[in-house]
Amino acid sequence: MLAIVCPGQGAQKPGFLAPWLEINGVRESLAAMSDAAGVDLIRHGTESDAETIRDTAVAQPLLVAAGITAADCLVGGDGFAAGTQADLLAGHSVGEVTAAALSGVLSTEDAMRLVAVRSRAMATAAAAEPTSMAAVVGGNREEVLAAIEQHGLAPANINSAAQVVAAGGAEQIKALIAEPPAKARVILLQVAGAFHTRYMAPARGELADFAAQVSANDPLGQCPLVSNAGGEIVTDGRRYLDLIVDQVASPVDWEACMRVFAERGVTGILEVAPAGTLTGLAKRDLKGVALQNLNTPEDLDAATDFLNEHGENHFGESSDDVGPDKEN
Repeated sequence: MLAIVCPGQGAQKPGFLAPWLEINGVRESLAAMSDAAGVDLIRHGTESDAETIRDTAVAQPLLVAAGITAADCLVGGDGFAAGTQADLLAGHSVGEVTAAALSGVLSTEDAMRLVAVRSRAMATAAAAEPTSMAAVVGGNREEVLAAIEQHGLAPANINSAAQVVAAGGAEQIKALIAEPPAKARVILLQVAGAFHTRYMAPARGELADFAAQVSANDPLGQCPLVSNAGGEIVTDGRRYLDLIVDQVASPVDWEACMRVFAERGVTGILEVAPAGTLTGLAKRDLKGVALQNLNTPEDLDAATDFLNEHGENHFGESSDDVGPDKEN
C-alpha cells in the first residue's frame, strides 16, 4: 500500500532544480511551466539564493514545478500516481496543488496558473500587516493549543503529534516565544506572514474567483486524495479544488493525513522533490512504514524499486526508459 506525498513551502533549497536539467526534456518542460506561472523557474531553481526563493510568489511555483518534474522523470507523464502505483496521494499546503496535477485533477498548465494566483495573493495578504508563524515542538497538545489561543494566535498547521505551528500577529508570536508552553520549544519560522489563518481571507477570495474558471477532473483511476482538511478522503476533482481554495485561510492538518495513512494500511511513503520534510514527520509518527525520498535523478532507480515493492500496480520500467519526453 503506497502513499505519494508532496511537500509544502519551506522545503525549497538554492539550486535544487539544477540536477533535473540534465535529463532530456526537463528544460523544455520547466520552460512551459514558467510561461504558465509567469515565473522564471529555471533561473530561480538553479541560480537564486535562499532569500530570493523564500519569497512566497517564487517559492510556491518552484515547489509545484519540482514535484511535477520529479514525478514525470519517474514514470513519464501527468497522472502518474493514479495511473501506475499510488493507493493514496496527498500534499502539504501548496503541495496539494502538486497532488492535483499528479492525480490529473488539474492539468500541469492549470496547476501552474493556479499556484501563481495563490502565491501572489498570499504574498499580498501577508504584506497587509505584520504577521508571522512559529513552530511549537513538544509539550502537551492541550496545553500547547491553550497557550496559542491565550496569545491570540491560531494553530495554522497540525504537523504531527509533537509539532503545531502557531500563526498570527508578529508581536503575539514574539510573546509566545518568550513564554513557551511547558516542556515545549517555540521556533520562529522564516515565512512572510500568517498563512492558513483569517489573515489570508483576501487571498482565499481571489483564488476562489480564479478556481471557478478552471476545469477540475476526477482523479485518474479514482486514486483517493487525502485532504489537509482533517484528512478528508476525496475522489471528486471539484471537491478537491474547493478544498485547496479553502485551505489558504484554514488550518493544514497533516497529522490527520498521516492518521489516514495508518488506517488504510500504508506500507510505504514516497515523497517527491524537494523531499525530506514529510518523510521526516512520518519517521516519528508512522513507525514501521518504509520511506523513500525522490530528491535528485540519482534517486530514480531506488524510487522505481520502491514503487514496485509498495504500489498496487507494478510499473516495472527502469528510470533509464522514462522522462518528460517519453511517449505515453
